[in-house]
Amino acid sequence: MSSPRTKINLKALGLHWRNGCLLAAEVYDKKGRVAGVRPLGGSVEFGEGSEAALRREFREELGVEVEVFSGPLVMENIYVFEGESGHEIMFIFKIGFVSNDYQGQDVITFQESDGTFGVARWYDPKTLDLDGSPGLYPKGLKALLTSDMLAE
Repeated sequence: MSSPRTKINLKALGLHWRNGCLLAAEVYDKKGRVAGVRPLGGSVEFGEGSEAALRREFREELGVEVEVFSGPLVMENIYVFEGESGHEIMFIFKIGFVSNDYQGQDVITFQESDGTFGVARWYDPKTLDLDGSPGLYPKGLKALLTSDMLAE
């Protein structure tokens, strides 16, 4: 009998806006299809603050420095994705890029710390979580984005 997964992951995510659209990375299912999108960021290391983790993740993945405008908003995410249970505590910040990097790009390709490649695009949150469109992860984030708490 296998025991359930008991690790809670800590994540720091950055909400970067451009013309009302949110920068989010594609999340793929086991067949390589886009299952949803999620704001960029990553894991908080032991002994590292969430804001420091956020800055480190953007430096490592996109090579950019970020300016933090507000946050963190803390959100808990308990989920099942393709049969695997997960539990995360997320620190969510509104951010901007210090430089004009990626200003004219609609698609950003980046490399994760594990060597896998990712794709990020700017999405209008109103078009997410609809039939035929990607979902916005974590669930519940869209409602916060449409409130004044995290809007552009």
